Amino acid sequence: MTSRRGFLLIAAGLFAVGLTLRPQVVAIGPLTAGIGRGLDVSHAVTGLLATIPVLCMGLLAPPAQMLLARYGSRAGLALCLGLISVFGIARALSPPAAAVILLTVPVGIGIALAQAMLPALVKARFAAKPVFATGLYTVGMSAGGAISTIAAVPLANVLGGWRGTLVAFSVFAGVVVPAWLLLTRGDPPEERRPAAWPSLPLRSRTAWLLVFYFTVVAVLYYGLNHWLAESYVERGWEESRAGVLVGVMNLCSLPGTFFVAALADRFGTRRAWLIGIGAMSLLGTAGVVALPDGAWLWVVLIGLANGGVFPLLMTLPLDVSREPREVGAVVAMMLGVGYTLSATSPLVLGALRDATGSFTGALWALVGVAILYMTVPVLLTPQRLGRGVAVGRSAITRRARGRGSDSG
Repeated sequence: MTSRRGFLLIAAGLFAVGLTLRPQVVAIGPLTAGIGRGLDVSHAVTGLLATIPVLCMGLLAPPAQMLLARYGSRAGLALCLGLISVFGIARALSPPAAAVILLTVPVGIGIALAQAMLPALVKARFAAKPVFATGLYTVGMSAGGAISTIAAVPLANVLGGWRGTLVAFSVFAGVVVPAWLLLTRGDPPEERRPAAWPSLPLRSRTAWLLVFYFTVVAVLYYGLNHWLAESYVERGWEESRAGVLVGVMNLCSLPGTFFVAALADRFGTRRAWLIGIGAMSLLGTAGVVALPDGAWLWVVLIGLANGGVFPLLMTLPLDVSREPREVGAVVAMMLGVGYTLSATSPLVLGALRDATGSFTGALWALVGVAILYMTVPVLLTPQRLGRGVAVGRSAITRRARGRGSDSG
């Protein structure tokens, strides 16, 4: 296998894996009304179907590095996709609400472990083009999210309800397993390391700033994906039309990802890009609440922002790291704490809807989150990122190694 051919095959594999990591979470949003009726549960309980996978992404980010060290990315990702497929089908076919919620846990485990492995794989195989490679799997995530949200209700109509939709998405994840193994069969063997709990940069202010920023972005993303469609159903929209609205939001993330992946490595700073993206997200989120009739414009803005922010966000750990092991430590902390905190978003917003009788209060809460989304990147200066963060006993630095420990 030539180097170029190997590069293209792994790139295709990254995209294919990305396609499987969003449907089991974001497609729940357009199906929420049907799920609530079918299981006879409240908005808060249906929120658990999104909260559990996101919580798994947080709690399992550090152990993911142990799995990666022991089995490598090729076998590890295949195992994760298998979990998503097998337990996704079991969840969809289980009648009682308790079983549906319980079986969401292993689905979330598969998604969480896979997503946490990808940045270290990028650092190992695409060190010269980190934003491009990160963009590959984030484009896959965006495409998977867009297709699944647009298709969720039509598939339910054809396949006999929301359970049929979830079965279809789970079967697709199973199909990607052999595709991933085939595309990466010529990949050079990875170095195996002792499986140890990663040493996290807990004393670094910069690392905690990345955690906080990631949390803000994730709260807004999962809150809107889970409840935006239902909020418009509450305003009188048909479920299928509201589902397409969320689908358009996810679809518009694709050009956002492509644009940022193509240009961010060459022009501007991380901070400038992130502030601009945050302003776009704030405008769209505020528009949904204040001028809901402009829904299609607002979801375009939100979608473009969602697509642009994620590859940059997942590149920040690369900016403060030198090698895959160090990237893994920063990613484990950022995803671990960030997803754990943001996992409450669908649940809390659903409970707020139950308590107030409408989604207005929940949506205004998301506007407050969007304000933080825009303002926090002001603190992500090139100097702060260049100093790196402290992981264990060693200082991770990039452009300014030797300046001392991170002082914030």
